[in-house]
Amino acid sequence: MKPDWDKLMKEYASNDKIGIYDVDCTTEGKPLCDSNGVRGFPTIKYGDPSNLEDYSGGRDYAALAKFAGELKPNCSPANLDLCDADQKTEIEAIMAMSEADIDAKIEAEDKKAADAETLFKTELEKLQNTYKQLQDDKEATLAEVKASGIGMYKAVKATKKKTPVKEEL
Repeated sequence: MKPDWDKLMKEYASNDKIGIYDVDCTTEGKPLCDSNGVRGFPTIKYGDPSNLEDYSGGRDYAALAKFAGELKPNCSPANLDLCDADQKTEIEAIMAMSEADIDAKIEAEDKKAADAETLFKTELEKLQNTYKQLQDDKEATLAEVKASGIGMYKAVKATKKKTPVKEEL
């Protein structure tokens, strides 16, 4: 995907409406990636830089170029003319809030997201531990069954089926 992405970045380098960027989330780009919920690599995001959306389309050049070619500005505080009446009302209500109230809302929602991530990781770890224990128990039981001599029982049974029983008179 990297060569296709580089080609797309080069193609849009002089576009003043659409920016295609590459961010290294393991170095100086880590804070940006963390604040936008980047968990795996490569991750593609699009939209307003302060409200990025996840891209889930194809990863080859044709799919990426088609998607980039269809991008248009979205409703946002900077583009109110692109908003419908409900969106404008929502933006105006938020704009009327104090900075402290806005910060409190952002903090509360970020905490909710962080708590969901923590819960997920904790529960996933429990599931992984349960899986490992079940796998270990299964392997121990299978080893016990094998050590019981069951193979010989199966061999005797197969032999008995092949060998006719002689009746005595």
